[in-house]
Amino acid sequence: MLNKEMMKSDIERELTGKGDYVQIDMIRRFLKENLSNDIRRFASMKLAFIYENRSMHADAAILYNKLAEIALNYADRMTCYSKQAENYIKAGYFEGADMAINKIMGEVKPMEKTKFSEAVKGFYLAQAHIYEKERRRSKAVEVYEKMLLIKTLLETEKIEIKNKLSQLYKELGLVQKYLSLQEKPKSK
Repeated sequence: MLNKEMMKSDIERELTGKGDYVQIDMIRRFLKENLSNDIRRFASMKLAFIYENRSMHADAAILYNKLAEIALNYADRMTCYSKQAENYIKAGYFEGADMAINKIMGEVKPMEKTKFSEAVKGFYLAQAHIYEKERRRSKAVEVYEKMLLIKTLLETEKIEIKNKLSQLYKELGLVQKYLSLQEKPKSK
């Protein structure tokens, strides 16, 4: 059993050999105790990694938000917000991802905004490819439609996404949406 007098190595030793769900239970109970910030960060990171490995992305995202609040420095906080956005995207909670992205963009240094916006596009694109590979076309459509709302998309990226959407609409039998993408804007 974990207790607040334990050091990181003791916690690791106690968790070794236990199943993921047992570790989750032990760490969640442990986090309810009055812990030092260092031990709280360590245990929370351990729990977040387990959540990610078990594809419990919504839980991992919530935990990364809490980790960002107790982060020691700017870089750690930005990493936690980035992981939060990534996990919300993997979980399909785009509203949560938008909140995390807004936190990032509100705090990030101006010279790093491009880097984070590219990372976010990468998260969405990776998830869309996973859905396509799993043949979960309607989920891939949701991700691609969400991507079209990203303000920092380049014109070539928009065209590529619209082509993917067009193909997916056709495969799903969404004729109206397919035809609306096929129509070329009339020049004036």
